[in-house]
Order: sequence, then structure tokens, then C-alpha cells
Amino acid sequence: MFTGIIEETGAVEEFSRQVQGATLRVGAETVLSDLAAGGSIAVNGVCLTATVIQDHSFSADLSPETLERTTLGALKSGSKVNLERPLLPTGRLSGHFVQGHVDGVGELVSLATVGDGNWGLQIRVPQELLRYLVYKGSIAIDGISLTIASVEDDTIGVAIIPHTYEATSLGELETGAKVNLECDVIAKHVERLMQSVELEPRSRLTVDDLKEQGF
Repeated sequence: MFTGIIEETGAVEEFSRQVQGATLRVGAETVLSDLAAGGSIAVNGVCLTATVIQDHSFSADLSPETLERTTLGALKSGSKVNLERPLLPTGRLSGHFVQGHVDGVGELVSLATVGDGNWGLQIRVPQELLRYLVYKGSIAIDGISLTIASVEDDTIGVAIIPHTYEATSLGELETGAKVNLECDVIAKHVERLMQSVELEPRSRLTVDDLKEQGF
């Protein structure tokens, strides 16, 4: 489990395609302090398993599913990526619950300055994800916990404060760039629960039944 609060940005040092999947090596510093082989690490919002830890980098394997469902397959040497370690039980949840399980890939419509170091970000979202997105709701974009400022047709808008712009990879994005999207897991669970309620037969409770129960 993650929070969407990026700890540092790393740089891809090597991306090697295999017959099935790929291997990724990322240069980093902060996240290596307690990262061990077999540990989880979120890379651009995708939960990966670190396989090799070196002095200034870590490696991870990418499955065919990960390459198909996320933007990681487009990474190349030098690409800037957002990094976050899993949430500790004693840590503060400063963002929102992020699983590192990407729901879909969005497209950058625009990233424009609005003054004083603030930016406005517009992302086109896959149709199947729109039902989970609401004004002032949470969404993870490339692993960054953000608050939805607008929802219009198939496009959402979010406000980017100076710190977020400077501490993440957002500044590297250009119009048309693809980004990983993860919707709020609570919204997905609520939808599933509501579907279950709709499938259950309605109660045939009568007035006599209530009387027998002492009402």
C-alpha cells in the first residue's frame, strides 16, 4: 500500500526487453535506504518488486501484463520516474490509499502555468474509469496523489502546486504523453457492494412479522 506522496524522482539507467517482459534498472538514493531484494517499490504508480539492490540503483522485472497495462514499456534510458516506498503502519497517510495497481492509461491534454509556480493539468481518461471520478475526489497520476478539480466529458483537471511540480516527473510531460491512472480503491469497493445489493432479493417483511418481533 502506498500514499501517492512521491519520495524522490529516479532516472532509468537501463531498460532491457526480454522475450517475455522486461528488466528495469533505476538510479535512486532516498528509497534505497531500507529497500531490500523482494521489497515493493512504486515506479510511476506501478507496484514492482525490487530484485537487485546496488549502491545507487535498484532493478525490477516487468511482466507482460505490466507492459501491456501501464506506460512503463515506453521508458528508456534517462527517463525520469516517480518513486515511493510502501506505507509503514506507523506512517502518516498524507495522500490517499494507493495500491500501485494501474486501472488505465490516460493522455495529457495540457499542462499550463497559472501563475506563482502553480500549474493546471488536464488529462483525458478512458471511458470505463469516468464513473469512479468525482469533483474533489482523489486520483493517482503516475503515482502522484492528486485532487480532481474538474470533470468535463472525458477529461479531468487537477491543480498542481509548486512543490508537486518540482518534486515529481510532471514537468517532463509533453502534450499527448501517456500517464498511469489509479482510481480511488474505495470508490471501486462501493460500486461492487452496490452491485451485490441490487442482485439480492428484496425482503418480504410484513407488518405481522414486525409485530412478532415486538415492534
